[in-house]
Amino acid sequence: MRCILVLQVLFGCWSIAQPFCPSQCTCLFHGTRTVLCNDPDMAEIPVNVPLDTVKLRVEKTAVRQVKNEAFYYLTELRYLWLTYNSIAFVDPASFYNLKVLHELRLDGNQISTFPWEAIREMPDLRTLDLHNNRLTSLGVEAAAYLVNITYLDISSNKLITLPSDLLDIWSPFSGMISTVGSSQKIILGLQDNMWYCDCRISKLIEMSKMAEGPMVLMDPLVACSGPENLAGVLFKRAELDQCVKPIVMTSATKITSSLGSNVLLRCDATGYPTPTLLWSREDGSVLRNPDVQESPGEGVRWSILSLQEIVLKDSGVYRCKAKNLAGSAEASITLSLAEMDLTTPSRPFIRTFSAVPEAVISFFTTTTTTTTTSTSTSTSKPSLTTLQAIASQLNLDPGGGIQRSPPAINTSKMEQSKNGSKDKTRKKGSSFIRDVEVVEETGDSAVVVWMSEGFPGELPLSVVYFPYDAEEIKETVDTEVGNGKLLLKNLFPNQMYTVCLVPKSGKEQCVNFSTLDTFTDVGPNRWLLTVSGIACVFVLPLIVLLLYKTLSLYWKKSSSGKSELDDDLSKETYVKFESLAMQQRTLNGQASDLWTRRPTQESERMLLCSRSSIDSQMTYKSDHSRFEYLC
Repeated sequence: MRCILVLQVLFGCWSIAQPFCPSQCTCLFHGTRTVLCNDPDMAEIPVNVPLDTVKLRVEKTAVRQVKNEAFYYLTELRYLWLTYNSIAFVDPASFYNLKVLHELRLDGNQISTFPWEAIREMPDLRTLDLHNNRLTSLGVEAAAYLVNITYLDISSNKLITLPSDLLDIWSPFSGMISTVGSSQKIILGLQDNMWYCDCRISKLIEMSKMAEGPMVLMDPLVACSGPENLAGVLFKRAELDQCVKPIVMTSATKITSSLGSNVLLRCDATGYPTPTLLWSREDGSVLRNPDVQESPGEGVRWSILSLQEIVLKDSGVYRCKAKNLAGSAEASITLSLAEMDLTTPSRPFIRTFSAVPEAVISFFTTTTTTTTTSTSTSTSKPSLTTLQAIASQLNLDPGGGIQRSPPAINTSKMEQSKNGSKDKTRKKGSSFIRDVEVVEETGDSAVVVWMSEGFPGELPLSVVYFPYDAEEIKETVDTEVGNGKLLLKNLFPNQMYTVCLVPKSGKEQCVNFSTLDTFTDVGPNRWLLTVSGIACVFVLPLIVLLLYKTLSLYWKKSSSGKSELDDDLSKETYVKFESLAMQQRTLNGQASDLWTRRPTQESERMLLCSRSSIDSQMTYKSDHSRFEYLC
């Protein structure tokens, strides 16, 4: 009895020591622990999964989202399958602390946007399966997190294109060697998407034609869905128009100028299709200064940015960005200000007298020019008394209209103190939005991304966008600073837009972008092409018929004219001299018939015909004998 009691106690202790398995799941242990959860009534991912689980499968359930740090305690998890559920949202911190995860499968769900930054928490991830979801785009930011991925399946989604900038920096296309080694090929699933084959994916199409390369397509029969002339054509057989990524050149990389002067910055770009140019400052803010752009030929564009009467805040770095469907490139120009010698009369000194009219400035300039010309060794600056006298003659208020010129300024010290004050303010916890950029444009939509520092994530943010230089038709979308991304919809194709981020507290940030012409833009003209084709089918036969009738009438008229000529000639007699020999006589190696024509009377013609008919019945053996007509 005691032995039975001891055994029961030991069995109970052993059962308690075993890892607890969720009630809606099945736990298996064959060297490593596998947990399978496939209850159709399961609405959330279980949180009490055994800590030693290596493979977790949540399949065919009613789970709709993956919450923050849902697998935080599963530090030994290597395989995570969340397949064929109803997942529509994945939190960016869902996979936190999964340091050894090797395979992540999310196929068969309803995911429209995947948080690519979440891959950063899984440094050993090699397989990512997003097959059969609702992805509409693959952002440029994804390239930074796909470096170590060797198997990526994005097939059976709603993708139309890939950003050209993504292909420029993604390791399979840029030629960079990933940390997994250069011999490892990237397996890529692209089939069953509505690919629009243009210059944006030209690099992808060209690489799919390579027999040996760093990329292997799961399905080599990936085909284009647009444009119309390439619909149904396989990637490996598609021939695109010329696609050349932009190349940007500037007139200078560094310019030094004085305060108050006018500066022109020039930027030249080449590429195909012809790139667009956009000027911005180093912080990403788009410049609204007047610029002149011109395209002297296909594939070439240049732009000149005009800076009038520059001041201290105009110094800094100016960026010129060129962009087309094949990619983008940029170049920078650094503008710095030289220290100004106020002992020399110049336009900035005149500008200090803001109330003096143009007549005074003209007089002042003339006086200064005369003085400088007459005295080459020294310069003369009119005194304040002289200017006051001029102002009094023009009925101006010398006290209120004229201001003294400020003392000499050491610009380098001012910049240092300004930068120092900025650093101090930032250290104290200032809040600002930075890195505002439009990463993807289509014919009717665009995605704007940004970074924020110091703002709480739930702070309200207004995104205002409107056509360039048309603020009266602007639209506003409310979001939160922490989102970092927003999709702008219902845009006009082939239109320059300005988008501004306006936080509740802080400085707004604006950036310009342009929408693109897509295959949807040709839809309204299809009916015109169809009608034209039908018209050609009916009109061309009519034209051919008319030509045939015209030529028939012409030939008939020619034939009738020839008949009349024959009737005239029938009034004359034709006599043919023939040989009675078995072989025909030749003249100069060619058979010849000798004809003669003369007018005859009716009696003579009858006699000749009678004689000819009698003689034609005679047979002669000699080749040299011939008929002789006696008339």
